Amino acid sequence: MKDALTGKQKAAVLVLSLGEQISSKIIEKLDQNEIEQLFLEIANLGKISQDTIEQVSQEFYDMCLVTDYINQGGVAYARDLLEKALGPERAESIIKNLTASLRVRPFDFARKTDASQLLNFIQGEHPQTIALILAHLDPDQTARIFSGLPPDKQGEVAYRMATIDGTSPGIISEVESILEKQLSTVMSKSYTSAGGLKPVAEILNRVDRATEKKIIEGFEDRDPELAEQVKKLLFVFEDMLQLDDRYVQIILREVDSHDLAMALKGASESVYQKIANNISKRAAENLKDEIGYLGPVRIKDVEEAQQKIVSVIRRLEEQGQVIIFRGEENQIIA
Repeated sequence: MKDALTGKQKAAVLVLSLGEQISSKIIEKLDQNEIEQLFLEIANLGKISQDTIEQVSQEFYDMCLVTDYINQGGVAYARDLLEKALGPERAESIIKNLTASLRVRPFDFARKTDASQLLNFIQGEHPQTIALILAHLDPDQTARIFSGLPPDKQGEVAYRMATIDGTSPGIISEVESILEKQLSTVMSKSYTSAGGLKPVAEILNRVDRATEKKIIEGFEDRDPELAEQVKKLLFVFEDMLQLDDRYVQIILREVDSHDLAMALKGASESVYQKIANNISKRAAENLKDEIGYLGPVRIKDVEEAQQKIVSVIRRLEEQGQVIIFRGEENQIIA
């Protein structure tokens, strides 16, 4: 019966079998379209035998187990562990059934390598090669490597990361061979998206201020429009939650009340509470009223208001009045 079910039907069976508390946590992670599809399958599922439920649950457990093993050391490592635990036939069956749906991220091995070791290995490579490698690593790891690159390469590598569009698996495989690591056989054959503005901003948010400033200045000389796009991503309005209350109070003294109300119109309740906790009770009531008076607003207007406030924050940071902690700067000395 299990094999006759589609992937969506199996997901529906699994969600039902896990119970309301666990299932609700899973559903929170899904987007609206996925939720609609899932509940449609649940609605059309009909009666499912206990045996089928157990088989689906076992398949899910096997998939989690294999994924964990692959992330630790690849398909060969996963097969070896499964053979020792379950025997060769059972192991081969699980691998065969699951590898079609599993996906291993490119440069997975590199993500488990110490940043200083990777830096020593790649710093002599062409900036395009370095950019491709760094674009596939975790932001914290990339930031440490990035800070250690020669100053004359940092701007070039950052620019190439920002302008990477899509890279074919063939090119990725070639670069991985330079790192003497082999792509997993379950890697997706489709084009892999990496780089772009978001990862560059994530990295710059983690490096020291001097490095960030140097990179941005290089972008401005080379491509002012791109530099502006990166700067907009470096600190977003919702990041106010991370600021110390004393800095929030300094910022609010510099912000227009109408812009603040408009910006909060599209913000989370957590951000609103952060603001309200740093102004007087009467000011908070007035702010709430002003937000209500705005009525329906365009998303574009909300984003523009939020960006105005972000610009104020960045100006205050440059003046030394506000500190935005980045990367290792989060370490505080009492």
